[in-house]
Amino acid sequence: MNLRQLKYFVATAESGQVSRASTLLSISQSSVTGAVRDLEAELGAKLFVRSAHGMDLTDAGRELLSSAHEILEKVDEATKITQRHSSVRGVVSIAATYTVLGYFLPFHLGRLAHLHPGLEIRLSELNRESIEEGLLSNRFDLAVLLTSNIANPELESETLMRSERRLWVANNHRFMRKGKASFEEIADEDYIMLTVDEAAHTTMRYWSTTGFQPKVRLRTSSVEAVRSLIANGQGVTILSDIVYRPWSLEGKRIGTVTTDIEIPSMNVGLAWRKGADLERPATILIEYFKHAFALPQMQMSLTRT
Repeated sequence: MNLRQLKYFVATAESGQVSRASTLLSISQSSVTGAVRDLEAELGAKLFVRSAHGMDLTDAGRELLSSAHEILEKVDEATKITQRHSSVRGVVSIAATYTVLGYFLPFHLGRLAHLHPGLEIRLSELNRESIEEGLLSNRFDLAVLLTSNIANPELESETLMRSERRLWVANNHRFMRKGKASFEEIADEDYIMLTVDEAAHTTMRYWSTTGFQPKVRLRTSSVEAVRSLIANGQGVTILSDIVYRPWSLEGKRIGTVTTDIEIPSMNVGLAWRKGADLERPATILIEYFKHAFALPQMQMSLTRT
């Protein structure tokens, strides 16, 4: 057993699909499949039940997942012992939107606290309009938000990652059996519309290019409500991979399928006032994020935030 096998196993278990795990890890599907197969051979136990819908953990797989998390966390702690802490001290004010704060930032805030213990990060959660106003009025040094929504020419931005959008359906939905759905077919389904971070506006923007309209059954700001409704067969939705989890709160499976028309990705990144003379604490954060997302293995961390 080696760490590579454990990382690939965890990515597959948490994403529910070999294809999604390979995307997160920036490796081939065959590498993921081979690592899981070798791990099963070494342990003498099946870790997944494979189906056309994805990868379901067996009892042995669920036991290993808990141990794998502990092992990888211990290795991460050991690695940090050898890392030099920076001597940079100061305060940086960051604004973030709901989705970014909930699904993207926590892991990185922990790493930054370890690497730069003298750096105080003051964090605020706001909507995009308030964040843009705050950047322009110098209330915030930086913002971490959906760069795909920024339109203000007075702001500079840097996209760090692009999260693909896919159709979410219940695991027993007919679209799962087909593996793909057209927008014409999706338009006949009840649609659950997420509203946070301008999700509804973005949804209607790309739907308008298809020639069809979603049959909206419910608008909600709760991602968990969306998951539960989808998992219980009460509708479908299109959302990004960054907020995807294969299970609802009730433990029911949620699957994803591709669509006949390409959907724009949800882009996450940094923003600051154009021409701003950023102080060292702010530039340290920009350097950290640029370095982190230049490394493919950092994508693995997103499956655990």
